[in-house]
Formats: sequence, C-alpha cells, structure tokens
Amino acid sequence: MRDGTTPGARYAAEDLSIFAIRLLQAAGMDAVMADTVAHVLVEGDLLGHDTHGLALLAPYVRELEQGSMARAGEAIVVSDRGAALAWDGSRLPGPWLVMNGIHALMPRAREYGSATLVIRRSHHIACLASYLLRATEEGFMILLSCSDPAVASVAPHGGKRAVFTPNPIAAGIPTSGTPFLIDISASIKTNGMTARLHKAGMMYEEECLLDGEGRPSRDPAVLAADPPGTILPLGGIAGGHKGFGLALLIEALTGGLSGHGRADPPEGWGANIFLSLYDPDAFGGRDAFLRQMDWVAEACRTNPPRPGFAQVRMPGDRGLALREEQAKKGIALHPAIAPVLAECGQRYGLAFPAPH
Repeated sequence: MRDGTTPGARYAAEDLSIFAIRLLQAAGMDAVMADTVAHVLVEGDLLGHDTHGLALLAPYVRELEQGSMARAGEAIVVSDRGAALAWDGSRLPGPWLVMNGIHALMPRAREYGSATLVIRRSHHIACLASYLLRATEEGFMILLSCSDPAVASVAPHGGKRAVFTPNPIAAGIPTSGTPFLIDISASIKTNGMTARLHKAGMMYEEECLLDGEGRPSRDPAVLAADPPGTILPLGGIAGGHKGFGLALLIEALTGGLSGHGRADPPEGWGANIFLSLYDPDAFGGRDAFLRQMDWVAEACRTNPPRPGFAQVRMPGDRGLALREEQAKKGIALHPAIAPVLAECGQRYGLAFPAPH
C-alpha cells in the first residue's frame, strides 16, 4: 500500500508503543506522559478494544496540536481526606491521570481498606479495561467510571434528546486464577463504534438507536442528522430504564462527586473520573474473597451453555486470551487504524512500524 501498511498484518506491541511514544512527544507531550499514554492505548488493542486503543492516537495528536490537551503539568489537589481524594485534571492526558491515580490510591487502600479518587477536567481516558490489571495484579478490586460533560449522545429512557455519554463503568475483580475484567457502559452501543460504522456506511444489526423523531433505527447516520438522533440506553426500548438508572449513578459518581459536570460550560472532549480501590484483607479477608469469587467463576464457566454458545465465558476471559496471543504473534489492528497513523506519523517524519 502507498502508506506502507499491510492489510491483515500484525504488529509487535513494543514497536507500536515506541511509535506512539515518539509521535506523542513529537506533538509536544511530556516524555513521561507520552510513555504512559502510549502503553495504555496499546493495552487497549491487546485486549481487543480496538475502538479505544490506537484508534485514539491520531485524535489525541490533533488535540495536542490544537492545544485542547495539556502537554505537561500536574493535577491540582482539590481535596484530600486520606481515603477520599479529589483532583482537578487541568485537561492533562487521561491515561496519565488515571495511572497516577491508581498509584496514589494503592498505599491509601492498604491503610484504610478502600480509597477513592475523583478527577474533574481530565482529558479523554481511553479504554477503561486497560487499567484494571494494574490493580488486580496487586490484589485490589478496582472500580473505574467516567463521563464526558461536553458530549451528549444518549437520551434518558422515554426521551429523544441526548443528555448523557455512554458513561462506561469497569471493574477488576481478583480471583485465584484469571481476574474478572468488566468493561460495560450505560448505553447499548458506544460513540466510537457508532462513528466507525457511520464512516464505513454500515448499519447495526439491531435497532439500538433513535432517530431525531424518537423512532428506533439501525443507522449510525442518525446521530449526525438534523435533528440528531441518539443511542439507546442499556436495555433498549423495553428495558432502557436500567441503563438510564446506571447512567444517573455514573453521573453522580463522576460529575457529582468531582463538582464539575453538565451544569457547567463545556470545555471540549474530556472526562470526569471516579476511581476506587478495595483491599479484600480489610473486609472479610483475601482468602475468603478469593474463595467466593473462585466459586462463582467455576459455577459460571461450568454452566451448561445454551444453543449458540460453546461455553460460558467470564468477563475478561476473551480479552486476556487475546492479549496473550497478540503479545506473541503481534497485534492485528483494525484495518482503519494503520493508514491513519501512517499518515499522522509522516507529518512528523516518523515511519509507521513494519508488520511483525
């Protein structure tokens, strides 16, 4: 291909990380921040979240170029009560803020049993699943959620005007073996996947959207229409009150607790963040925690599968298996990603990595 990329190619994770680090630094990002952001993005692709991995690198570079993402600096401490922290992220890179937040909470969670951080005015934080192993490998249970007060694409149940973002929420739960890695949202579909299908001229298989008049639709183009359509909350037409309730909870955890949200003037693409770590030893004990989670894992994995399923998988099973495979064989990037990154790199004199 003219841009040097190859359809169906696999790329070494380390090569992609190095490219991402150099590109972010060339666009002006602090070197330490660039290293963290790059590895979080690559981790997203390793786990199979290809709308929230390196697909975000070119948009992040554009935000740096436009001055919408801070290139260096520190979060501002708004409040610190030991087990409860609040930061102002000052539009710094979201992956760097979240990783620093996890590191800040670990000793506090060991001391107090649990510790919580909320961050307002962060930039976008990429794939939530990318952070979970950092906590579970240290024996913590982690809960992470975010919302973007500058964006609205999801209507409340029964409405047709967007109020919320998909409002993702993730949890990492340790077991004696493979941890549970839960990464879901309060909407049926994400903004990233909807934008990808719209660009490709494709439809969803089911009616998971509403057009501007509130009629069910499969067409991602309704979000860009006038009047704009919306993404349905989790549960869809019949059960959307469940996703609506989850979205409200996430708004309270993120915008409410951080003191900055949809009631304030929008500042551009970003995030409010809720992050909490829990040390099982401070509650019923680590061994007891693992015994309970191991039992649940066994009961689910050995559950008789219904037609169309080979077996029951726990959240994270597929992602971790894919991560192991791609760490060895190389990452199979979505076909839309490599050409965009190759073009972005060329502007800074950086060549996109050769296939693995």
